[in-house]
Amino acid sequence: MCALLATPARRHREPDQTVRSLSAAEYASFLSRHGRASFLQYPSWAGVKDLWRSERVGWHRTGGEITGAGLVLYRQFPGTRKYFAYLPEGPVADWSDPRIDDWLRPLMSHLRAAGAFAVRIGPSPAYRRWDAAVLKAATGPDRRLTDVLATEVDPVGAALADRLRTRGWQRCGGEDDGDAQPRHVFRVPLAGRSLDDLWSGLNQEWRRNVRKAAKCGVDTVLGTAADLPEFHRLLRITEERDGFRLGRSLAYYQQQYAVLNAEAPGRMRLYLAVHQGEVLAAHTMVSTGRRVWYQTGASADHRREVRPSNALQWRMMRDAHALGADEYDMRGVPSTLDPDERSFGLLRWKLGTGGQVVETLGEWETAMDGYANAALHKAFQAYLARR
Repeated sequence: MCALLATPARRHREPDQTVRSLSAAEYASFLSRHGRASFLQYPSWAGVKDLWRSERVGWHRTGGEITGAGLVLYRQFPGTRKYFAYLPEGPVADWSDPRIDDWLRPLMSHLRAAGAFAVRIGPSPAYRRWDAAVLKAATGPDRRLTDVLATEVDPVGAALADRLRTRGWQRCGGEDDGDAQPRHVFRVPLAGRSLDDLWSGLNQEWRRNVRKAAKCGVDTVLGTAADLPEFHRLLRITEERDGFRLGRSLAYYQQQYAVLNAEAPGRMRLYLAVHQGEVLAAHTMVSTGRRVWYQTGASADHRREVRPSNALQWRMMRDAHALGADEYDMRGVPSTLDPDERSFGLLRWKLGTGGQVVETLGEWETAMDGYANAALHKAFQAYLARR
């Protein structure tokens, strides 16, 4: 969890923007114009996280122009009227603006008035990127991503990290990995590339496995809500086999599928790999604007030799390309480069698509001014740790 550090009081000029609640129409219009907001910032996500109170907020200048927006989730601290405010992978703002206080101060003022004792944000800029070829060459015992010189360091992300730190914000999670959202993700660029380019970007093993799936008669089809129980059954098998636990119920995925698709038909898709009449793998995909995410994957323990997951991913990449997405985000990867670590297998599999590991800027957190808020923040972190 995040370390606790209350923001010190400072003398400052008034920012030229203010934050207020936005109507559903105002918020939808802004996201449509922006085109690159995370699906976690869309109103439907509040319907998934229904144990949190939600609010749509926006920055606007004197003339009324909306310059930024965010979905705020409020979690009440038991026994109080105070809230933890969370903007997952948001807000959507101009993070390249060096006048960061013009964005942070009105946000904090608005959230304080709403009863928040602490705030967590997830700024969108990347921090560092590593090409697949660089990481393949760097694997070895006890090696981690941080041991490898990045292919690219994003200047906006690096500058923003420094600006947040100097203002008392703390980066969430451990040294190498994130907290609520993955810090390291894998992204396959799509913009300006043809399907032939995507195919040639796969390594030989991936191309061989996709061909093998086709030769063995694996069909990739779109599922429906009625197929979610089978997806969830396969997910439990996958968790047991690969040694992780998402802890999400079937009802969670049913609700997510319903609310995301109610907002925009096809926003969340369920893909099935079927072989000899049996579903061997099931993956979910989410799309908004010019972005597409592979969210969750599940597969059976048997007949893995027909490579159903490779077939599904190739289908999903092609569909993301057809949707006009700039990139195909395969979500989280571990920070280990040690082939003997169990989690490395996931990274190795994604590296085969020829994309990049991206270290996001991650999530940042701070308490509101005052010792009472700092104490409540610390107590809230302990409360969450016990859940």
